[in-house]
Amino acid sequence: MLNGLLLLFCMVMASAKAEDWPAPDWHNDPAPHNWQAVDAYAFPPRAPDRSGIRTDALLIIRDGRILHERYAAPTTAATAHLTWSISKSVLATLMGVAQGEGRFQLQDPVTRFYPAMREHPGVRMVDLLHWASGLDWQEDYEFAPLKSSVVAMLYTRGHEDMAAYTAARGASASPGQRFLYSSGDSNLLAAALRGMLDAGQYADYPWHALFTPLGIESAVWERDRAGTYVGSSYLYLSARDLARIGLLMQRDGQWQGRQLLPKAWVAFNRTAFDHAQPVPGEANPGGHWWLNQPLAAAGRPWPNAPADTFAALGHWGQALYVVPAQKLVIVRYADDRDGSYQHDELLKRVLAALAGEGA
Repeated sequence: MLNGLLLLFCMVMASAKAEDWPAPDWHNDPAPHNWQAVDAYAFPPRAPDRSGIRTDALLIIRDGRILHERYAAPTTAATAHLTWSISKSVLATLMGVAQGEGRFQLQDPVTRFYPAMREHPGVRMVDLLHWASGLDWQEDYEFAPLKSSVVAMLYTRGHEDMAAYTAARGASASPGQRFLYSSGDSNLLAAALRGMLDAGQYADYPWHALFTPLGIESAVWERDRAGTYVGSSYLYLSARDLARIGLLMQRDGQWQGRQLLPKAWVAFNRTAFDHAQPVPGEANPGGHWWLNQPLAAAGRPWPNAPADTFAALGHWGQALYVVPAQKLVIVRYADDRDGSYQHDELLKRVLAALAGEGA
């Protein structure tokens, strides 16, 4: 009898250790690792001309515990950093809560929730989540600002109502048949979410549905003049709070015993869109997340990371990496202004440090 109770106690303790949660804050893992090679890559001396790698924050979490954390002033652990297009993947996570509540299905036409899309009746929710609406779009920022749809949407003629600006675009392909990265598609998702909710629910929904259950307190999410969340770009989170999103995804949508996201939704996020064309070194699109899964015969985009690695990525070097095989969540905030930083190189060094090879 005593042996049985002892075994049960050991099993409970092992289970508790396997599911360490940031409640209310993250715990640190005392296991020693050599992060010298990681820090040397992520935090080189900053050039006065703003070139090179410019990391603001690096947070490495394994199995729910912080292994390594470093910031470059003025960023601190309390700083709600602009995530840029990581906002898109957080929006997709929020949409997963809504889908689990029965508010929409992937095959639903967007017009059911956002009537301004009436000129594009064939566009489905799944097409927006794959960045495959078929709408004409130009995503360049610095390289073609005068022709850029995203610059016009965020800063000039479309900034007051970003979803309406996007819905007014013409079609350049059939819905669901072509991947074309589009911040406009993401803002159409944010507008569709608004149409799923009762009047007065929308403003608090990200907090009620996602942030508060995860214990996120730093979140700031801007809205346009029409009142729609800028789901493409303007979410601010501390590194530790963004890591909560990563841990939720790493654990298949479960949070402290509650299935906050349907497992099927997380699987959808992590399934490659089969109409995308691989680009060397760039992650492949899933359901509004980015995947290390190979497409066709191109191999893994990040060859030094496991194939199950997936990420939320943003302008100027923002990244949230999830490596389920290693129970890893990595947050990197940055102010990169060129192409010096390489996702695969950071992941390689982190994995080497964990394997005892970092030096």
